Amino acid sequence: MNHLMGSISGATAHLKQKALSSYELCEAVIKRHEAITKLNPFITSTHKLARESASRSTERYKKGKPISPLDGIPIAIKDNFCTAGIPTTCGSKMLQNYTPPYSATVVQRLIEAGAVIIGKSNLDEFGMGSGTIDSTAGPSRNIYRSGINYKLQSTVRYPTSGLEDGDWYVTGGSSGGSAVAVAAGAAFGAVGSDTGGSVRNPASYCGVVGLKPSYGIVPRYGLISLVNSMDVPGLFGRNVDDVATLLSVVAGEDLRDSTSVPSNLQNLQLPEVPSIEGLVVGIPREYHSAGMSQEVVDIWTKIAGLMKEQGAQVREVSMPHTQYSIICYSILNPCEVASNFTRYTGVEYGLRNESGHSMEAMYALTRSTGLSEVVRGRILAGNYFLLRENKERYFNQALKVRRLISQDFEQAWSSGIDLLLTPVTLSTAIRYSEFVKTDNRSQTADQDICTQSANMAGVPAINVPVALNLDGLPLSMQLMAPWGHDASLLSTAKWIEQHVNFPRLCTIED
Repeated sequence: MNHLMGSISGATAHLKQKALSSYELCEAVIKRHEAITKLNPFITSTHKLARESASRSTERYKKGKPISPLDGIPIAIKDNFCTAGIPTTCGSKMLQNYTPPYSATVVQRLIEAGAVIIGKSNLDEFGMGSGTIDSTAGPSRNIYRSGINYKLQSTVRYPTSGLEDGDWYVTGGSSGGSAVAVAAGAAFGAVGSDTGGSVRNPASYCGVVGLKPSYGIVPRYGLISLVNSMDVPGLFGRNVDDVATLLSVVAGEDLRDSTSVPSNLQNLQLPEVPSIEGLVVGIPREYHSAGMSQEVVDIWTKIAGLMKEQGAQVREVSMPHTQYSIICYSILNPCEVASNFTRYTGVEYGLRNESGHSMEAMYALTRSTGLSEVVRGRILAGNYFLLRENKERYFNQALKVRRLISQDFEQAWSSGIDLLLTPVTLSTAIRYSEFVKTDNRSQTADQDICTQSANMAGVPAINVPVALNLDGLPLSMQLMAPWGHDASLLSTAKWIEQHVNFPRLCTIED
C-alpha cells in the first residue's frame, strides 16, 4: 500500500476523503509489520488494541468529526515509555514482565488525539547504547541494504540490494526500533528518547527526521529515567511537517513533571515555503572531529554553501569546550544512572531472584541476573565517581564543565548566531560486523560526538536527511537552536528538506 510510505498529512487527507478508513490503514500497517519482521523494529506488537482504536477512529471519520490531525494515524512508542496495560520492558530482562498501571504523558496525549498505538519499539537496554543491538529482544536492522526490496524517489540509481556477505547495517540507537519502524512504513511517526543523541543518531542512519525538543517542552512523566537532567522525549517522522504535527500534540506543561514548562506549540504550523533570508548560521569548527568521513565533511560544506547562496549568512564559530563534552557525559551519565537504578531490587516490581539467603543477597542476585554487563558497568562507574573521596574530583568537576559547554552555546547565540549547522554522526550507518568490534561505551562515545552537547545545554536539535552516498546509505545534517526556538528550528529544517530533494523510500514489497 503506497499510503504507508507517505506523510501524516497525506494519510489524514485520504481518511477525510474516505479513500480508505482508519481500520484499513491499521490493517495495512500490521501487514507491513509481518513483511519486515527480520528488521525487528518492535519488542511488543499491540495489534489488538490498535484495531480497537482504529475502529473508533473510523466511526469518527464517518461522522466527519476527527479529533486531531493524528486521528487514526499509526504511531510507534519506544519501549521505555510507560503504557497502561501494555508491557514496558526497556529491552531488559529486569522488566520483561512489567506492565505499568499508567501511561506516560506523551503516550496519553497521543491516545487522546486519536493516534493508533501500533507497537512498543526496540531499544538498547534502558537506552544505553548507540546501535540498538544490546536488547533482550535482539538487535534491530536498518532497512537500507537489508535484503528487503524497496524503491527510491530518485532518477539516480543507487544500490538497494542486500549485502552479499549476509552482513547488515545497524539502525543506530538507542531509539533504533522507532527509527526503522518509520523508515520502513511500519508507523507514520514514532516516539523515542534522546539523552545524548538517541533520536538523532538512528534518524540519521535510517534516513528519517528526528527531533530532540528543548528540555522541558515535552513532559518526561512516564519516561523511565536514565539521566534525568538530559533525557528528552523525541520524535520521528518521514518529513519535518510530520514531526511538527507530533510536537504540537505532545508539547506542553504537565504538573506531574517538575521539569516541564508551558508551551505555545499546541497550534504549531510551519510555513508552506519557509525563508532563510537573513538567517545567521554558525559552523562550529570543533565539530570537525577526528574520524569524520570525507563524505560527511563534503555534504556539510555543500549544505552550508546552499544556505549561503539562498540568503543566509554563514559564519564559523568556536565552541571550545565541545572537546570535553563526551568525557563530561561519561561521568555525569553513570552518576545519574547509579542513582536512578537503585529502584531495581526485585522488591516492588520487575525480576526477582529469591535464591539468596538474605535481602542483600536477593538484591545482588536480582541485579546480576536482570541487568546486563553494560548496565551494571555504568552503575559501578557512577558509584565510583560518587564516592566521598571522588565526588569533588569527578562529579563536581563534570558539572562545572557542563556549565562551560552550555555557556559556549549562550555565547554563540549572543554573538548573533540564529542556528548551528553540524553533522549528526561521523559516518553513514555502520556494518554490524564492524560495529560489534568495539565495546558499548566506546561506540557511544564515538557516535555521540556531534549530538551530545545539545543535551548538556538543553537546546533543541534536529536531524534532516539530505543525501544518499554511493552505497545507497543516508547522509544527514543537524541543526541546533537556542532553547525554546523549536518552531524556527523546524522551519529551517523544512527549508533544507525542500531544497535537497532527499531520495526517500517510496515503496517496499510486502
